[in-house]
Amino acid sequence: QVQLVESGGGSVQAGGSLRLSCAASGHTYSSNCMGWFRQAPGKEREGVAVIYTGGGSTYYADSVKGRFTISQDNAKNTVYLQMNSLKPEDTAMYYCAAGPIGRSGCLLLPEFFGYWGQGTQVTVSS
Repeated sequence: QVQLVESGGGSVQAGGSLRLSCAASGHTYSSNCMGWFRQAPGKEREGVAVIYTGGGSTYYADSVKGRFTISQDNAKNTVYLQMNSLKPEDTAMYYCAAGPIGRSGCLLLPEFFGYWGQGTQVTVSS
């Protein structure tokens, strides 16, 4: 079992920044893909960014590329999502997720992640 706890959400104006944190505990050795997903009301959950904790490789959704950065602190078992140049369309509940790496690497698809946090709300006003 892996437990994930997100923090750092809040309300900002467009153009602002937020940093989300995801603290992992439990059998984290079995989950070497850590991802961030988001879900806005009435929309499907979509992948934002993923990191392979064993080597640090990352992948981003096109909608956040160049604005968001995913990183890790292995000593703290924590993954971060630095969000800059926020837009109103970034408003959503953000979830941290953990899962094992597959043959194709860490894929930014919800079905490949077995552990989820409770979510943290991000609201961007225009």
